[in-house]
Amino acid sequence: MTDNRIRRVRESDIDAVVGLVHELAEYEKAPQECHLDAAQLHRALFGPTPALFGHVAEIEGEVVGCALWFLNFSTWRGVHGIYLEDLYVRQSMRGSGLGKALLTELAAECVRQGYGRLEWSVLNWNSPAIEFYRSMGAQPLDEWTVYRLSDEALEKAATA
Repeated sequence: MTDNRIRRVRESDIDAVVGLVHELAEYEKAPQECHLDAAQLHRALFGPTPALFGHVAEIEGEVVGCALWFLNFSTWRGVHGIYLEDLYVRQSMRGSGLGKALLTELAAECVRQGYGRLEWSVLNWNSPAIEFYRSMGAQPLDEWTVYRLSDEALEKAATA
């Protein structure tokens, strides 16, 4: 069932979504690490070769939540999947079902497109999110550890 509060992101939503991403960074206790601006988000979502996709939750004309995602590929399954980069609902709107509606829409997108997976990461301390994801039937992949190269380490690896 489609929730009329959820829709694809539009160009006119860019500033609101940037604001939500910065709110998410604040919630995740890392505001200093969030450098996203409107031009970057616009280019990623609406440039000549979009690599990012998104949905928003809208209440009475105000964007109050978002899901930003991109395609990944499973070589074992031989099909694409969705990697959910950010799922965020403004604190005042939590408990309204918007997070579930956003996640449900992404699951439906996977089914419609024949994608094999919907995956994301969650901070270990974020127990409200973990409980929410488990309530949707999501399972943690405890046997995998995420690794990242960034900043100086990325530069060094590029010249190794």
